[in-house]
Amino acid sequence: MDIEKELREKAAELLTSGKVKAVVGYGAGSAPDRPRAVFVTKPEDVEKLVWNKYCFYNLTTYIIKSEVCKLGPLAVVVKGCDAKTLVVLEKESQLKREDVTAIGVTCAGVGEPTQNKCAGCDVHTPIGCDFVIGDEIENKEVSFEDKYGSLKKITEMSREERWAFWEKEFSKCIKCYACSHICPLCYCSRCIVEKNQPQWIDSSSHGKGNFAWNFTRAFHLAGRCIGCGECDRACPMDIPLNLINKQLAMEVEENFNFKPGYDINDDLAMATYKEDDEANFIK
Repeated sequence: MDIEKELREKAAELLTSGKVKAVVGYGAGSAPDRPRAVFVTKPEDVEKLVWNKYCFYNLTTYIIKSEVCKLGPLAVVVKGCDAKTLVVLEKESQLKREDVTAIGVTCAGVGEPTQNKCAGCDVHTPIGCDFVIGDEIENKEVSFEDKYGSLKKITEMSREERWAFWEKEFSKCIKCYACSHICPLCYCSRCIVEKNQPQWIDSSSHGKGNFAWNFTRAFHLAGRCIGCGECDRACPMDIPLNLINKQLAMEVEENFNFKPGYDINDDLAMATYKEDDEANFIK
């Protein structure tokens, strides 16, 4: 099945009917392997939409921005991992699901070779979408070990080795904040790093400030991050940021049996107390 052709047909149908006023999708970039976000508002412009194995972006980042919402009812193209973001955003009252038409596309993995984040993916066919384009790919459950296999190197380190590892990685941070700008769940109108009365996080790019920023952001995503890996990909210094997010996701799933983005009816892990919660992680 030609996913790109069907995607354009669905976008034209939605725009022509008036159900949506804009489609947020992927368009051709500066090179074939660098698609960019495009905002299609006219049926005759749907030829701008593309789909290929390099469609990395989690486009849900755009649909809660005020300047995009002003376009009117939106449709957004999502992969399986991206579709989980819609659930989290709805749970956190950042969007009304009825105001967004989700066009899911089946995905066996992005990148060449396939990115590491895709190895533990269990939602190749998006769930909870209004439309799904592409041949169905069975969503098979991935074992806990396989899902978090990329953490093996880190978890087997001693405390001192882990500290040295992250000290080296964070020393590269230039405080550009690309990680937070590309993250669909970093949606605060004013980030904590911008506050200076009082100043919670040192804005300078040095050891103390870099640790404070990166770990604060990671903890803010605990129980929320859906693993799209865009922070990792956007970092100009190649800091493996998704390892931190994945570590926290593993702890949340192991201790609270919770995975974000799968079910709108699930209680939020970090906002729900249960008497039978495990507490053995408290030292």
